Amino acid sequence: MTGIDNSADMIAAARERLPNVPFELADVSAWDAPGPFDLILANASLQWVGDHETLLPGLVYKLAPGGRLAVQMPDNLDEPAHKMMLVAAQDGPWRDKLTGVERTVRFRAEAYYSLLKTHCAQVDVWRTTYHHPLEGGLDAVIEWFKGSALRPFLARLDKDEQPAFLERYRGALESAYAVLPDGTVLLPFPRFFIVATR
Repeated sequence: MTGIDNSADMIAAARERLPNVPFELADVSAWDAPGPFDLILANASLQWVGDHETLLPGLVYKLAPGGRLAVQMPDNLDEPAHKMMLVAAQDGPWRDKLTGVERTVRFRAEAYYSLLKTHCAQVDVWRTTYHHPLEGGLDAVIEWFKGSALRPFLARLDKDEQPAFLERYRGALESAYAVLPDGTVLLPFPRFFIVATR
């Protein structure tokens, strides 16, 4: 078993958490390990990588016969938390800086199924919405996305602009998410799954 990621911070954290598992700093789109592998698992990672039309069949061909490619990607670009990022980006002095911030890659289920079916014996695709209870109200929603969807926005802003942007984002979230009496927000989070068997 080997883990790969293109973030040195993520690799360091993984090595600390799982010291007996080898982890490599690598970009999955240029990953040259030939295999064959029984399982390739991509958990909440491929949405950041482009050219799925080439990448996914390439991963399938690294599998042994009967091997599986298992993928989980967030499928929440239509959720209020994501839409409100764009609202906040357009509503402030940082508008020009945030124009064209790259959003994650996403195709429709039919496209993934069609792409993989020609290379695989079986392809299963499905979508599930998880409802994550986040203690701490809207600030907890912001913290949830700081490590993922908010990163491209914050990366383009100066340190003194980031708090104002996040405050604008928080204000936009108020119309979208109810804070329960105990201070919890129940965050709906759709996720898309693929299990493709070679």
